[in-house]
Amino acid sequence: MSKRMKQTFKVTALAAALFAVYGSAFAEGPENSVSIGIGNWSNDRQQAGIYDGMRDSGAYGLLDADITKRDEVTGTWLGLKARNLGLDNRELKGSWERQGDIGGSLEYSSITRDQPFVFNTGVRGIGTTLLTTTTITPGAGTNVELGTKRDRLTAKFFKNLGVGLNFNASFRNEEKDGTRLWSRGGASEFAVEPINSTIRLLEATLSYARDRLQLSGGYYGTSYSNGYSVVVSRRGATDYNLSLPQDNQSHELFLSGGYAFTPTTRGTFKASYSQATQNELLPMLTPGLIFPANNQPDARAPSKLDGRLDTTLLEVGLTAKPMPKLNVVANLRYRDFEDKTPLQQVVFNPPGNDNVWNTPFSYTNKVAKLEATYRLPQSYSLLGGIEYNGQDRTAPTVGTLYVPFRTSVNETTYRAQVRKSMSETVNGSLAYIHSKRDGSSYVSTGSVMEDSINPLNISDRKRDKVRAMVDWSPTDRLALQFSIEDAKDKYSGTVGPYGLQDGTARLYMADGSYRLSSDWQVNAWYSRDETRANEITQQNATVTKYNDLSETGDSFGLGVKGTVSSKLKVGGDLEHFRSVNQYKQNIVGGVLPASQAPVPDITNTMLRIKLFAQYAVQKNADLRLDLMHEKWSTNDWSWLYFPAAGGSLPWPHGNSDGTTVITKPQQDSTFIGVKYIYKFQ
Repeated sequence: MSKRMKQTFKVTALAAALFAVYGSAFAEGPENSVSIGIGNWSNDRQQAGIYDGMRDSGAYGLLDADITKRDEVTGTWLGLKARNLGLDNRELKGSWERQGDIGGSLEYSSITRDQPFVFNTGVRGIGTTLLTTTTITPGAGTNVELGTKRDRLTAKFFKNLGVGLNFNASFRNEEKDGTRLWSRGGASEFAVEPINSTIRLLEATLSYARDRLQLSGGYYGTSYSNGYSVVVSRRGATDYNLSLPQDNQSHELFLSGGYAFTPTTRGTFKASYSQATQNELLPMLTPGLIFPANNQPDARAPSKLDGRLDTTLLEVGLTAKPMPKLNVVANLRYRDFEDKTPLQQVVFNPPGNDNVWNTPFSYTNKVAKLEATYRLPQSYSLLGGIEYNGQDRTAPTVGTLYVPFRTSVNETTYRAQVRKSMSETVNGSLAYIHSKRDGSSYVSTGSVMEDSINPLNISDRKRDKVRAMVDWSPTDRLALQFSIEDAKDKYSGTVGPYGLQDGTARLYMADGSYRLSSDWQVNAWYSRDETRANEITQQNATVTKYNDLSETGDSFGLGVKGTVSSKLKVGGDLEHFRSVNQYKQNIVGGVLPASQAPVPDITNTMLRIKLFAQYAVQKNADLRLDLMHEKWSTNDWSWLYFPAAGGSLPWPHGNSDGTTVITKPQQDSTFIGVKYIYKFQ
């Protein structure tokens, strides 16, 4: 029996405990179900199986349960839900609740993430904190697969403390283990990050609701603990030390509420204060901290970051109906993100090289929003709104800036929308949104070339968006929805011509369902999204590149399900997705070297066909058969290079250690599964 099949029938300690609690309660209550079966994938699914726990070919156990029991006398509910118990991404939840009084739940879930690539490498020690790197001939190494797994345990509790007063608490513990693709940046050598971390979340809330007043306040805390602090990448006689994410924690107090001043006027507020700290000693193998060019520590560097972030949030809102046909919504929001981490020099390089400081970054954010809706004659309604979003930011005062920086960024957005109920079966809306972003003058980097860059996240921008939607139900059997969105961005700036220039985005969607009879129904949908961006980049002082980037995606789906007889139900779905990425480039001031080739388009496609048949073998038991076929393909060249002689070859990692990435451009797999479903009260 395979390891996966053994997992199918393995009852964990948590599952056993829950069954012990609920086992005697399964005889009564709403309809419950338990299903058990087996399924098989014909081939590996490196891409489609990243998250579903069925990446590899072979057999998998199928075990699910949904059981609820109610005690009519005490008003107590017992529940047990199990999903994918035969897979790596299993879920199990048990709950107990006395309606309106007290209750709790305990939930376990396993979340997997498998890397779709295979790495051929000579690096040894993968999964540990000591990596040994040797240069190999590309393809002559060992094949390695990477991935992570998270085991999450969540406990929740609630209690009613009196009329309108409730207490809720939850705690989550998440253990994450595995490996993740990494690199030793300076040399671009292949490396693997070992994962062994714990995240804990705790939230407690006390809420009150009575008459016109509602209040809710409490505490929210997090902690992150890493089992590893530093990885040593050893190449020959030299050790390179790679630091890992450090332990940190945060604490937040919050209070929110609302008050109904009149039946048509209501006010809301929210306030919170949080503090996040990171004060663990920085990883040191020898005294000192940072390792400059000669890879030796410097005793002048700090021994820990003393990181601290304080965040204050204040928000008020008002919803009113001053006239029978007019509704008004207003909101004010203030957020202060204060970085109190001390400014320290962390790298001391020899003369002529850049020294490095950390860069504490603080900002305040002010948002004001006003929106009004007015009902017009003939079933029209008109909506208008304005929103202001302003950000004041600190700029680094020491160290090296590599892109221009702004100390303030402001954006104003205007929105207008008209809605129309054309008939009892047709409704539509048309909206227009315009926004403009600008800000203060730029802080210079000290470099003419770098000062010519407009960073896309803070550069001046004008955005226009149009959205149209129609909902049409011509008959009781037929329902149709259509929507179109069109957006245009225009970037500009005072520092220079380089960076993103403009962009467009369009989205078309259609969705429909039709009930052929009381036993049969079909549905279909189609969507198309088009995104385009024009960018100017500078290769060197004399060569400029003009990049015309685009992505187009088409998605289509068709489904049917129905009842053949009183015992047999059948159905099927077809889904198809295709995306095309284009990278058109034009060089001015130079010529593409003969050893290089323009990058081709990237096309990804996915076809998935699903069929099922469910037959009632007896009144309270069904037999279900599932058949699925997937076909995924790509010509993604991200891990390839194109020699002058033509064709493509695996790209050796960093051209230094010979590691290559193996991808399978065509992946076809078929699944067949059978389950026995038992239903009971």
